[in-house]
Amino acid sequence: MALDPLATAPTESARPRRARPFALVIAAASVPMFMATLDNLVMTNALPVLHREMGASVEQLQWFVNAYTLAFAGAILIASALGDRFGRRTVFAIGIAVFGIGSVFAALSTDPGQLIAARALQGFGGAAVMPLSLALLSGAVPQTRRALAIGIWGGVSGLGVAVGPLVGGAIMEGWNWQAIFWINVPVAIVAIPLALLVLRNDFGARARIDVPGAVLAAAGVLALVHAIVRGNDDGWDSIGVIGEIALGAVLLGIFFAWQARAKAPLVPLRLFRDRSFSVTNIIGFAFSFGTFGAVFILIQYLQVVQGSSPLEAAVQTTPWTLAPMVVAPIAGMLAPRVGTRVLMVLGLGLQAAALTWIGLIMSTELDYPALIAPFIMAGVGMALVFAPSATALLATLGLLDHAKASGVNSTVRELGVALGTAVMTAIFVSAGGELLPDLYVDAARPAVLTGAGVLLVATIAALWLPAGRSATVPTPGRVGPASSPADTEAPAAASDLAGVR
Repeated sequence: MALDPLATAPTESARPRRARPFALVIAAASVPMFMATLDNLVMTNALPVLHREMGASVEQLQWFVNAYTLAFAGAILIASALGDRFGRRTVFAIGIAVFGIGSVFAALSTDPGQLIAARALQGFGGAAVMPLSLALLSGAVPQTRRALAIGIWGGVSGLGVAVGPLVGGAIMEGWNWQAIFWINVPVAIVAIPLALLVLRNDFGARARIDVPGAVLAAAGVLALVHAIVRGNDDGWDSIGVIGEIALGAVLLGIFFAWQARAKAPLVPLRLFRDRSFSVTNIIGFAFSFGTFGAVFILIQYLQVVQGSSPLEAAVQTTPWTLAPMVVAPIAGMLAPRVGTRVLMVLGLGLQAAALTWIGLIMSTELDYPALIAPFIMAGVGMALVFAPSATALLATLGLLDHAKASGVNSTVRELGVALGTAVMTAIFVSAGGELLPDLYVDAARPAVLTGAGVLLVATIAALWLPAGRSATVPTPGRVGPASSPADTEAPAAASDLAGVR
């Protein structure tokens, strides 16, 4: 059988290497991912100050956030493909460096245009960090400890979501807006050599980059996400928004048609024949849609209705947002014993119930202590989804497919976050919502209950996940039913050759 010699060339990951401490492996893969996740949300509390100090318009304030989101979403798939061909650790380290350089440019920005460009550069760096961190972690630990490692990784990911607004608020009150970018620089300086020292430079199927597919995917995702983020401002029935949604849908349709015939596709369509992979992506979209859209509405509720400052509101949501740091590693340890389906059905159900609870009790007279119990319930539910979903995504796939699979999932989740926030804001506005206590509550309630409904749909979808331990952790050396012939022949697939203490 004729194969591209690059696809079967010996790789660094094929040679036995000395063991690396488990904690260092976790840190090397998770800290850069935490940094990228944190910066996606840390910006929100700086917007009023940037409006005042830079003279930024409302549209420019939106682009401070959206430039990162658009660059991130549009570059994930190509970053995953580059990692497969040139080495996941290599591209991961380059992504950290690009993110750090973008942070320096952001901190030094003196006008809105410079800051928007710097945020886009950060987004490109984050696109290499997020999907490859999971693929590198999966390949760096032995099969027996993989579920625990992914559980900790999920907890760190949840922590980034949790403390983004908190860190932003604390820095803004005690320092200046530039500091929210400067704090990334020492992290990047430490993270790059740590990754190069500790992580293995795994490769995927090292075929030529699918340039037409990369262009189609990036253009389609960018058009779709851009339409979503501008929908509420320009109107969902405006010609521009409708045209951009249609363009994005057509481009993505052409992309998938091209993937069916491409010799080295960015997204091998055979992955979708794997039930665990397909269902996990459906869940990932619905989870991000329902959860983060509701969080956006509820943080504003704490400020507008209950009179909290941005920092106080961030602190008040910590019973929800910090729970994954504690519970996700436990979920990771339980996954091999009880299966991912049980944990994810329970977690999604808890979140749906918690949002329903919050939506029903919201009022102008509600005291904050009444929100603590549903916040904790939602946090535990989130934690039971973070790590098991990452495990279920990769469970029955070959190791060479991990970067592409993680890239697809990251893109789907990013679309879910953008669409969830936009749709729930649209529901809020259509219900007559304004930044006044009475009008805010009446409009926020249907938005939050919509999020609960989407999470209920995700709970039902999770019932279709494969059950049992065998669908939770791949057996040593397994390449999975969805793997290509190259997967079985390339020595890089044997990730367990390198032990981890």
